[in-house]
Amino acid sequence: MATTFEVWAPLAREQVQVEVDGSAGPMTPAGDGWWRARVDQATHGTPYSFRLDGGESRPDPRSRWQPDGVPGPSAVYDHDLFAWTDQGWRGTPLPGGVIYELHVGTFTPEGTLEAAVGRLDHLAALGVTLVELLPLAAFPGQHGWGYDGVGLYAVHQAYGGPDGLKTFVDACHARGIGVCLDVVYNHLGPAHNYLSEFGPYFTDKYATPWGMAVNLDDPGSDEVRAFIVDNALGWFRDFHVDALRLDAVHALHDERAVPILEELSHEVDAAAASLGRPLWLIAESDRNDARTVTPRESGGLGVHAQWDDDVHHALHALLTGERDGYYGDFGSLPCLAKTMTRAFFHDGTWSSFRGRVHGRPVDVEHTAGWRFVAALQNHDQIGNRAAGDRLSATLTDDQLAVAAGLLLTSPYTPMLFMGEEWGARTPWQYFTDFEDPDLAEAVRNGRRNEFADHGWDPEDVPDPQDEGTFLASRLDWNEQEKEAGARLLDWYTTLIRLRRELPGLADPRLYRVEVTYDEDARWVMIRRGDLGVVANLAGAPATVPLGAVVDEAVGRDGVVLAWHPDDTHTVPGSKPHAESSPNSSSNSADKDDVTQIQLPGHSLAIVGLRP
Repeated sequence: MATTFEVWAPLAREQVQVEVDGSAGPMTPAGDGWWRARVDQATHGTPYSFRLDGGESRPDPRSRWQPDGVPGPSAVYDHDLFAWTDQGWRGTPLPGGVIYELHVGTFTPEGTLEAAVGRLDHLAALGVTLVELLPLAAFPGQHGWGYDGVGLYAVHQAYGGPDGLKTFVDACHARGIGVCLDVVYNHLGPAHNYLSEFGPYFTDKYATPWGMAVNLDDPGSDEVRAFIVDNALGWFRDFHVDALRLDAVHALHDERAVPILEELSHEVDAAAASLGRPLWLIAESDRNDARTVTPRESGGLGVHAQWDDDVHHALHALLTGERDGYYGDFGSLPCLAKTMTRAFFHDGTWSSFRGRVHGRPVDVEHTAGWRFVAALQNHDQIGNRAAGDRLSATLTDDQLAVAAGLLLTSPYTPMLFMGEEWGARTPWQYFTDFEDPDLAEAVRNGRRNEFADHGWDPEDVPDPQDEGTFLASRLDWNEQEKEAGARLLDWYTTLIRLRRELPGLADPRLYRVEVTYDEDARWVMIRRGDLGVVANLAGAPATVPLGAVVDEAVGRDGVVLAWHPDDTHTVPGSKPHAESSPNSSSNSADKDDVTQIQLPGHSLAIVGLRP
C-alpha cells in the first residue's frame, strides 16, 4: 500500500524531504508552495516527518496522529479503519438544547475519553443534548487546559488520540447526545510550534495576548485560511462532531471583505447539506455584537450562536455581591432584567471596566434567544479566578438552586460546567505541564503577578506547573451521592425536563419575556408565556405579586415546581409597587384578582399563570 504525503512549505528554499520510518526521500514541488511525494509501504501507523532544506525533522502541520506527542514524528492515520455505529444519527438541534462543558483530563479520575464514555449515562439522564469538550488539539505535556495546542489536526494522545475521540462521539450519539469541540484558531501554543518554519502562518501586523496574530489577510493568507477551514470541516466529516466552539473570535484579526468567520459559516452550512445533518458554529466573542450570529443573508457573519458573558456577569454579581473588575457594572436587578430581555447589558452603553462605550443593541424582534449561550459557570469564569473556586465555595445550596432556576428557565441556550449539577466543591484551577523550565517559570510568575495586582498573596495562588493543582481540579463523583448533591442534581434534572416539556420555557422570543422586580425587597419575577419564574434573592421570606391569576390546573396552588415546596404558597392579594423591564406589560388582572406567592428566603418557584 502506498501513501501520498503533502505539505505546504513555501518558505523552503531548495528542498523538502519526507522521512518515513527513519528513511528520508525527496518531495516534488506541486505549485503554490505545496510539495508532494508518494511512498510505498506507508500504512496506518507508519511514522513520518518533514525536513525543510536539510533541517531538523518536523511533524506534519496537518498531522492527524501524534502518538509520541507533539515533538515526535507524525503517524499515518486511516480514518476508514474505525467502525462507526452511528449511521442513524441525524444530528441534534441547538434551539431548545442544553450544553454541558467538560474537560476530559479532569472529568474522570482516569482523565481519558474512554473513561468519559462511562459517565455519559449520567449526562443523558440529566437531559444534556450537546457535550462541549475543551480543546483536544495536541499540546505539549500530559495535562493542560488545551488552549496551548500546536497540532491542530491531531487529538491529544494522553486523552486517547483520534480513535478515543471517535469512540466518545459514537457513544454520545448512541445516547442521543451531540458533541461540540472547542477549537482555537486565533493562536497556537508557544512550545513546539513549528508552523512559521513552513509558511507565513503568522503576521506581526496585529498584536495579540499570545504574540503574533494568525495571518488571515496578509500575503500567503489564502492557504492559512484554507488550513483553518479544512480543519473545521475535518472534525465534522471525519470525527462526526456536531458543533464547534470557536475560541475568542474577537482575536481573529481580519480586514478582508469576506471575514474568516463568514467564510467558515458558508463552508460549514454547505457541509451540513452534504452530510444530511445540522452542523453548528458557536463563537466566543467579546464584542457584544449580534451581527456575529445574524444570518449571512441578512448581512451578518452567519455563526449560529455565541457565548453571552453579560448573562453570566449579571447573575454572578447579583448572587455573590462581587463588583471587582468587569463585574463593576453588574449586580442589580435592573441589570438582570435587561440581560434577560435584551441579551446584552452593554449594548452601546458605558463600560467602566473598558473605560468606553461597548456593544450594539440586539434586534430582539428578529434575533432568537437560543442564539446566545448563557452560563452560571464555565472554564473561563472559574479557572481564571485566582483559586479556581466555583460558585459552591461562595453560595449556599439554596442560592445555587435559585441560580440554576434563573438560568434554566431563561430564553437562552443554557450551558452547565461539569459537576455544577450537583454543586461540586472541587475547584477547577489553571494548570499547565510545560517541559521547558524557562517557559514553566514564566507561566508560574505571570500567574502570581497577575493576582498580586489584585491583592492576592503570591503564595496563595496555585502553581500551574504543580501536578497537585491539576489533581485538585478533578471531579469527585461521590459528591452527587450525598444528600445535598443528590437534591441539587434532582433540581437540575427536573428543570431541564420542564424546559423540554413546557412551551413557555422553550420559547426563544426575547420580546415576549417580561420581568418585574423589587430592588429593595430583592425579588424578581420573569414571565415566560403562561409561566412565572419567581425568585426570592433575600434571606428573609417574601410575598411577591404575580400580576396574574394562577392556573391551579398545573399543580398544587398553581405551583409547577418549587425549591422549598412545603413553604411555598400562592394567596390572593393586591399588587404592591414594583419596577418592570421594558418588555413588561401593565397589570394583566384586576387589583382584587391579582395573586401573590409566598416564598421562603433564597428560593425559586415556577407558577402556572392564566393568560
